[in-house]
Amino acid sequence: MNLIIEQGNTSSKVAIYNKGKMEASFVYKEFGVSVIAPLMEAYDLTQGILSTVVDTDEELLAFLRSKLRYFVFLNEDVALPVSVQYETPATLGKDRLAAVVGANYLQPGKDILVIDAGTAITYELIEASGIYLGGNISPGMTTRFKALNFFTKKLPLVTEQDNVPMLGTSTETAIQAGVVNGIVYEMDGYIEELRVKYPELLVFLTGGHSFYFERRLKNSIFADINLVLTGLNRILEYNVEN
Repeated sequence: MNLIIEQGNTSSKVAIYNKGKMEASFVYKEFGVSVIAPLMEAYDLTQGILSTVVDTDEELLAFLRSKLRYFVFLNEDVALPVSVQYETPATLGKDRLAAVVGANYLQPGKDILVIDAGTAITYELIEASGIYLGGNISPGMTTRFKALNFFTKKLPLVTEQDNVPMLGTSTETAIQAGVVNGIVYEMDGYIEELRVKYPELLVFLTGGHSFYFERRLKNSIFADINLVLTGLNRILEYNVEN
């Protein structure tokens, strides 16, 4: 059984995979050895991978290495089932990389755009040949709401609502419409522009706000909240196999 750990900016996700299928998943705000130790006792875990975008917890690394038969700490030196053309692999977010691997694993031989709608919104392009070309980063929805409040004197801090108008009729709805509709136009714009070169382009949408934007996009997409975890499991299995 595989232990998959994704440490993000605001929370950590843990998943248990067995023969390529997710058996259980958990989300933690605080994370460390005290969280993982009970899972080690509850599941027969033999292999694991850790991906983190925060500072490395050396105690956690030592614990995982001592408890697992095979362990991968995801960095730029780990072997991958895709070819990476990113010029600065050491600075490439591991969640971005894992999402690309996950999409390529689920839809091999396809040109794919991966959109991750979280704290930041990332856009990643991988060609049908398995070559990851790179991508873009822009502020996420919550980040945009907070920025408008923080960098102005009078704009209030608002949050997303289920129903967002095309044009706001109050300051709050104007912010909501501006942020949400702006992101929708941004996403649809990338999709339409890339489909000029890649007519059969598939689009994966993942991240905490993936389902919020899924029904708002006019383009057909695959929404998969677990895409990064799927990619991490694939990277682990690839390294075990090779």
